[in-house]
Amino acid sequence: MAAVDVPSDTIARTVAVRRQIHRFPEAGFEEEKTAALVERELDEMGIPHRRVAKTGVIGVIEGKKPGKVAALRADMDALPITEQSGEPFSSEIPGMMHACGHDAHTAMLLGAARELTATRNTLAGKVVLLFQPAEEGPGGALPMIEEGALDDPRVDAVAMLHVDQRYETGTLGIAPGPVNAAADELYITIVGVSGHGAAPHRAVDAIPCAGAVILALQNIASREIDPLGSIVVTVGTIEGGYRNNVIADKVAMSGTIRTFDPEVRKGVEARVRRIVGGVAAAYNCKAEIMVVYSYPAVVNDAQLATEFSAYMMEHTEIPIVRPAPTMGAEDFAYFAERVPGLLIRLGVHNEAIGAVHYVHSPQFKLDEAAFPTGITALVEFARTITSGQISVARPEHNRL
Repeated sequence: MAAVDVPSDTIARTVAVRRQIHRFPEAGFEEEKTAALVERELDEMGIPHRRVAKTGVIGVIEGKKPGKVAALRADMDALPITEQSGEPFSSEIPGMMHACGHDAHTAMLLGAARELTATRNTLAGKVVLLFQPAEEGPGGALPMIEEGALDDPRVDAVAMLHVDQRYETGTLGIAPGPVNAAADELYITIVGVSGHGAAPHRAVDAIPCAGAVILALQNIASREIDPLGSIVVTVGTIEGGYRNNVIADKVAMSGTIRTFDPEVRKGVEARVRRIVGGVAAAYNCKAEIMVVYSYPAVVNDAQLATEFSAYMMEHTEIPIVRPAPTMGAEDFAYFAERVPGLLIRLGVHNEAIGAVHYVHSPQFKLDEAAFPTGITALVEFARTITSGQISVARPEHNRL
C-alpha cells in the first residue's frame, strides 16, 4: 500500500491559495476575487474554463485516453461571521469569515487539478472541476446545473470534500445513503390585538401565544414522527413587542426544519399548520405561516460509496471511517440527485494547534496537514471513475 504522496510544491501551493482566499472571504454570488483567483490558477495549468452562475467556474481536464467523465466540486463562499480564530492569515473583511472550510475545499480542488494535469498522459476520460458559489445560500448548485455543469461534458459521477472536526487530521469519512439532511425554512407570525400592559383583558397578547407555539412545535419530533425517522424543528429567531407596558399585537418567528426521509419532509408542513393554527385559535390569535423548501437531503450513491471506500482502504494507508449522518444541509444534494454522488468527509481536528471548534464558529480553524489526504481522495476518485475501475451508472430517471 502507498502512503499519501502529494508533491511538496503542490501542498505548498494549496496552502498558499487557501490562505489567500481565507484573507478575503466573499458572500454567495459575490465571489469575484475568489473566482478570478481560480481562473488564474487554471490558466497557469493550461486548463480551459468558463464562467457560470455569475461567479461559478467550470474547468475541464482532458485525459489522453478514452474513458468516463468524473466531476469534482468545491464551494467558494464564506459566512457573515467576525473571525476570532487568531490565525495570522485571518479575514481582512469585517464581518465575513471562511468559517466552514470552503477556502480549503477550493484550494484542495485546485491542488487535485494540478496533480491530474501533471499526469494527463495517463489519465482516461475527462475530469470536470466545479467551483461553486453560494452554498451557504441562496444556493449555487442548481444555477450551475441549469447552465450545463453536468451535461457539458456529460458527467458520470461527482464527488466533493467537506472538512469535519469530528475526525482527526488525515482521516476520510465515507458512508452510503443519507449523509446530510434536507433543510427547509419556517416563518410564523402570531397576530393579536395591542393594548395597555395594565389592561390585558382589553387586548389579545401575541407573546404568550408565541411561547405556546414554540413549545407545541416540539411535539412534532417527540410525538408525531417515528423515533427512527430523524427530524429537527428549531425556532431560531423571535421578535415582537414595543415596550414594557404595551401588549404586543404581533410576534414574528423564524426557524428551520431538518429531515432525511422524503415522506417525513412532505408531511411536516401540514403538521406545523395544524399545531400552530390550533394554538393560535386557543389564544384568540391568528397565525400566518410560510414554509420555504430549500436543499434536499444529500444521499450518497450506495455502490459508489462502498466501492470507493474499499478501493481507498486497499490502495492507500489513509484511515477510513463511516461517519454518522448530520442534520446540516448541503446543496451538493442537487448534483447527487442527478448523477451518482459522493460527499466525502475530511478530518481536520488537531488539539495541538487548537483546531477543535466546529464549522460556523468564529473560532473555527482547521489543520492544513489534512490537505495531502484531501487532494489524494479527489485525485483517486477522478482516476477510478474515468478509468472504469469503479463502475457507475447514470440512470435516465435521475436526470431531473
